[in-house]
This record gives sequence, C-alpha cells and structure tokens, in this order.
Amino acid sequence: MFKKINGFLENNKDFGILIMRLAVGCAFVFVYGLMKIQGGTGLWNKLGGSMSNVGINFAPEFWGFMASVSEFGGGILIILGLFTRTSAFFMAMTMLMAAIQHLVKLDPWNKVIVPVELFSVFIALLFIGPGIYSLDYLFFKKNKSVKTHFFPN
Repeated sequence: MFKKINGFLENNKDFGILIMRLAVGCAFVFVYGLMKIQGGTGLWNKLGGSMSNVGINFAPEFWGFMASVSEFGGGILIILGLFTRTSAFFMAMTMLMAAIQHLVKLDPWNKVIVPVELFSVFIALLFIGPGIYSLDYLFFKKNKSVKTHFFPN
C-alpha cells in the first residue's frame, strides 16, 4: 500500500508544485502585495527604509515600491508559472530584507519566522522550477520530454 502511495506521489510531483505555487502566489497577490501596492508612497517610503539595514540609504520610496511590485507582481507570475525562477529570486530577496528588518527591530521570533519560511519556499522554487503545469513549461521547454531535474531516474 505504501509503495502505491509513494508511486502516486512520485508521479505527481508537478501537481504538488502547482498547489504550492497557487497557495503562496495567492497569498502574495491578495494579502501581502495588494495591501502594499495600495499603500502608496507613504508605505513605500517606510518599507524602503529597511534597506538602510544593509547600507542602502538612498531612494527608500523606490525600494519600497520595488518590494511591493515584487510581492504583488511576483505573486501573479508565481501563480501563472511564468518567469518563475526570476520571480522567486526577487521574492526571496524581498523576504530576506523583511527578515533582516524584523531581526534589527528585535521583533519576537513569531514575526521573524514568517519571512524566513517564505524565503525558503522561494529558494526552493528557484531550484525546482515551476513544474509542468506552468506557462514557463508551455512556452520555454524546447523538448517537453526532457526531465525537469538534473539527474533523471
């Protein structure tokens, strides 16, 4: 029985990746990103101010806007599975900055851990890619029979 379950799961890894992309992407579009896009220049300036934690002290409004676009636009791209690795990279960097900001403010660990967890999700997506249920696969795979990992079985 466990062999059948394991076989089923092994044969449907791409469906698991799709579920992860949809869940995380929707959270970023409708919860995190949309709020920041709608927050406008005041919020962007505040968000961008966290760049001073890594020695970048110019144009905080620009950096805040870029973080907002990264979360909102990146969430849309993650859902679609389009430019997934690029989106995952930028979203991972945004989460890294969020984690650093929480650490600098000496926030409790329950606030620090959320961007750390999301950072790990985006780094994982960076490595595994969007899977076959994605626009990346549809548009950019020249040979669709090629395995999506480095070491085929």
